[in-house]
Amino acid sequence: MSDSEIEDLRDKVHCAVVLERTPPPWRLDRKESTKLSLKYRRGKGEILIVSHGGRGWWDPMSDAKGDVFGLVQRLEPGINFGHVRKRLREFAGLSPAFPIAERAGRRKDPDRPVPLRWADRKPVWPGSPTWRYLARKRFLPTMTIEAASGAGVLREGPAGSAWFAHFDNDGVVAHVDVRGPTYKGSLTGGSKSLFRLPPAATTRPRLVLAEAAIDTLSVAGLERLRGDTLYAATGGGMGPGTIAALEALIAEMAALPDALLCSAADANDAGDRYAERHRSAAEKFGVGFAWLRPPIEGGDWNDVLRARAASRGGKS
Repeated sequence: MSDSEIEDLRDKVHCAVVLERTPPPWRLDRKESTKLSLKYRRGKGEILIVSHGGRGWWDPMSDAKGDVFGLVQRLEPGINFGHVRKRLREFAGLSPAFPIAERAGRRKDPDRPVPLRWADRKPVWPGSPTWRYLARKRFLPTMTIEAASGAGVLREGPAGSAWFAHFDNDGVVAHVDVRGPTYKGSLTGGSKSLFRLPPAATTRPRLVLAEAAIDTLSVAGLERLRGDTLYAATGGGMGPGTIAALEALIAEMAALPDALLCSAADANDAGDRYAERHRSAAEKFGVGFAWLRPPIEGGDWNDVLRARAASRGGKS
C-alpha cells in the first residue's frame, strides 16, 4: 500500500465509524462528550475518546493513543496490516451514526463560556440544596464543605447539584465537574485540568489524588484536612491537560523533602489501572508513592465515608 493511500484512509475514515461498526459496538456518551472529544463506551468500564476531528483516539485508562490504523489493530489485535487496510477501505467516506457533536450541540443560544457560567453560580451556604446533598447524601463533614466553598472550588449548581472547578495555570476556571442527586457529568466546552483543594499555588509535600472531587473531599474529611496535604481529583479519565497539570504539580513537589503522592483511586479494575498510572508519574519525578485503596471492594472513598457515617448512626 502506498503512502498516499495510507494518508487517504486516515483522512477519509472517522475513528467513530470504526468504533460503531466493530462488534460488539461502542456507544457515544453524549453527556460526557464535547465538540473536540467524543467519549465512547462499551461493556463494563471500556472507554475510548475520539479526537482530532475523528482522525485520532486515546484511552483515558492508559497511555494508548493513535490513528485509525492503530484503532483497528487495538480492537482486533489478531489481524495484520493488510487486513486493516481492507477493513478501512470499507469505512472510507462513511459518517458516524450519531448526530455529530456540532449538530447535537447547536442551539439558538449556545452555551456561554465555562468561566462565565461558573461566575454566575453562588458559593454553597449552610442549608442550601447543594449543601444538603453533600452533607446528607454524601456525608461530607461540615468542615470539608466549608473549606471547599471558602476556597472557591465548589459552587451551588441547579437542582441541588455541586459544581467542582478545575483551574488553569492563569487561575481561570477551565472545566467544571457536576455531581448531583440525579446527574453526573460536566459542563460542555471545558478543558480538564485538576480539581484542587486548596487551589493556591503553595506547594505541599503530600498529594492525595482521586478520580472524583467528592472522593478526594471524602479523604479530606476522614483525615480532617491535613495541613501538609493537597487534595486533588482528575475528574475521571486522564487526558493531555490533566496529565500536564499533574506532572507540573509533581515536579514542584519533587523539590520538597519526603514528597509523597497518595493514589486514592477507586477499588476496582479501572481504579487499579489509574493507581498504576499515578505510581508511574510519581516515579518519573522521583517522588514517593502510596496506594490509598478504598477498603470496600468495588467502592470509592465516598462509599467508605458513608459506611462510617452509617455505623455512627448517620453522623459523618
